Amino acid sequence: MASRRHLFGTILRESAMLELRNVWVYYDKNPAVRNLSLTVNAGDFVTILGANGAGKSSTLNGISGLVKVKRGEIFFEGQTITGLNPADIASRGLIQIPEGRKLFPLLTVKENLQLGAYLQTDKAQIKRSMEQTLSFFPALEGKLKVQARMLSGGQQQMVAIARGMMARPKMLLLDEPSLGLSPLLRQQLAEHFQEIHRQGITVVLVEQNARLGLMLAHYGYVIENGRLTMQGKTEDLLNDVNVKKAYLGV
Repeated sequence: MASRRHLFGTILRESAMLELRNVWVYYDKNPAVRNLSLTVNAGDFVTILGANGAGKSSTLNGISGLVKVKRGEIFFEGQTITGLNPADIASRGLIQIPEGRKLFPLLTVKENLQLGAYLQTDKAQIKRSMEQTLSFFPALEGKLKVQARMLSGGQQQMVAIARGMMARPKMLLLDEPSLGLSPLLRQQLAEHFQEIHRQGITVVLVEQNARLGLMLAHYGYVIENGRLTMQGKTEDLLNDVNVKKAYLGV
């Protein structure tokens, strides 16, 4: 049984779906993530908070294999994924929605979504995945033949998330999904995240809007200068004086 200690006591973590043990991530010789340990259980909705440059995105990139973990280990469903390439990690159901959307602008919405299913070979299953994904994002049904570059920022973000859903994820890593969006679009995305989580998908959310992340998630981690400095239930973090001052503008 894994455990994690935080400001408000110790919570025992049973059968972690994702576990980072003393993970270090470097860019050249500069550490972006330092000795980070955290756990996410199946069915969790977790948020990772921190200032710009704190190491949040680097943490997600290390988990998904986009950058190499220099030291430490990462486990997914009890199996090590340290050092695996991104495609191998994605094939296990661990899917990252990158910051900045990273769509193929000249491809249509439908073509972008189909690329999310590139690891699948069952055409019938791909069709079912498309139908299910569009049920999450009905606004995209009328845009399937439109090039991605013609969409608004909010619509492009929906396509990026929908593309991840096409991979039939067990866990979604969401990297700054609301960045640059209006308050109305942020609220719409929040509702989509809640519905995705209700469908049984485990969610890890890195979100520059700390209040939004804490309102959506059940558990939160705070990272400063690549190090874990605080963790706890989100209702506790929302009421913590240091979190209010540093991240909530209170």
